[in-house]
Amino acid sequence: MNPAGKNFWAGFDGPPPALVADVVCTADGKSLCDSSGVRGYPTIKYGDPSNMEDYNGGRDFDALKKFAEENLKPVCGPSTIDLCDADQKAAIEKLQAMSADDLDAAIAEKEKEQEDAEETFKNEVSKLQATYEKLQSDKEATLAAIKASGLGTMKAVKAARK
Repeated sequence: MNPAGKNFWAGFDGPPPALVADVVCTADGKSLCDSSGVRGYPTIKYGDPSNMEDYNGGRDFDALKKFAEENLKPVCGPSTIDLCDADQKAAIEKLQAMSADDLDAAIAEKEKEQEDAEETFKNEVSKLQATYEKLQSDKEATLAAIKASGLGTMKAVKAARK
């Protein structure tokens, strides 16, 4: 974690309102990073530990502090139902009413959708890369053919006329 992150809570009065942790995503921390969707480093995540959100703001102390003051507070969830609006409460209650097996199946289905989205993305990026490489190769061949056709000599003749 950068120096702004390491000394983050020192800029606040009182106890920290949220946990800020520095996880090394190799060795012992790898499974945590994998399960949290960390794909690049450094990555900052925030929110409910079972449903982390990506932080995409600035990395300097002032930007982090502003974000924390505005966002790092208790939020609606199964353990803080009193912070939920009616729609959120209804959604949580619906999930709580599901059997463990049904909830596991629903989670697996959504995780599969995430994996499918990642796979589609990787495949499409691969196709784009192949298209890029073909276009690059075609461009280089065309430029070589133009050069071989006498463009350099034409330019030399024009320059000699001046």
